[in-house]
Amino acid sequence: MKKRKVLFLLLLCIVAAGVFVGCGNHASEGEGESPAELLNVSYDPTREFYVEYNKIFSEYWKEKSGEEVTITQSHGGSGSQARSVIEGNDADVVTLALARDVMAIEDAGMIESGWMEELDESSSPYTSTIVFLVRKGNEKNITDWDDLIKDGVEVITPNPKTSGGACWNFLAVWAYQQNQNGNDENATKEFMKKLYHNVLVLDSGARGATNTFVENKQGDVLIAWENEAYLAMEEYPEQFEIVTPSISILAQPSVAVVDQNAKKHGTEEIAKAYLEYLYSDKAQRLAGEHFYRPSNQNILNEFSSQFDLQMNLVTIDDFGGWQKAYKDYFDDGAVFDQIYGE
Repeated sequence: MKKRKVLFLLLLCIVAAGVFVGCGNHASEGEGESPAELLNVSYDPTREFYVEYNKIFSEYWKEKSGEEVTITQSHGGSGSQARSVIEGNDADVVTLALARDVMAIEDAGMIESGWMEELDESSSPYTSTIVFLVRKGNEKNITDWDDLIKDGVEVITPNPKTSGGACWNFLAVWAYQQNQNGNDENATKEFMKKLYHNVLVLDSGARGATNTFVENKQGDVLIAWENEAYLAMEEYPEQFEIVTPSISILAQPSVAVVDQNAKKHGTEEIAKAYLEYLYSDKAQRLAGEHFYRPSNQNILNEFSSQFDLQMNLVTIDDFGGWQKAYKDYFDDGAVFDQIYGE
């Protein structure tokens, strides 16, 4: 009798874990009624935002359709996350750091072409930019990119081979130096070599880099997503400062339904709605509260006291788009390998 009771409790726990926690699995056809399940494979700094967003979307979907939904999150370096989906991570949607990572999944035949035109702002519901996070007092007097190549300055930034944020970091400093030297590519490469020579730790993802700088107290400056820098300021008051460089880049995270998986799971409708609702006023304000820049300009203006909306920002178009930029700078043997391997 005692064994039967233990077995019953064990089975109850397994069922509860499957329904309420979720682990990225989807119910098979014919298993009966159960909450709809979605897996959102995202990049590192969106963790906190999607915890809150999933709550408001679940409420919206319940009111709209009468259907319960369980949403599971997966986070890591954006490039690594894209590869994980290609290799079998069963995502219904991806919300990644840059369009190139979504394109890689498209190239694998899992996302239908034209995904970038399916949603507003090239399927980028929120944006960010790249800033510096320094320790309170800014002892090394870091004010712009030139200061990051000085002797004795220890820099923390993730690895562009695995992190989308790191790609934005790289392109932001490249744009700055090209502007400084009149587009002299050789001089810019020498500048980049010096900067990466000062990189103390090259983490695999943006959140790992933040933890290295903030929690492990390594480095003098973190090259960071703006939203990640603000989050560190909020969590560790009076310990850090944000420095805005003279030139940065408009970082546009991209979202898409993973069509192959959504069709297999029967989640196409809800997956599409999940991404569309990111553009709702409620979700846009939530993005702003989590230090992302809303794509809705009117709502972005509501956060004008939080963001520097006058920043000098280049865009990925200045690099010929992501396909060209990735080939030029981040493919095997491209510029990053050339400057980091020497």
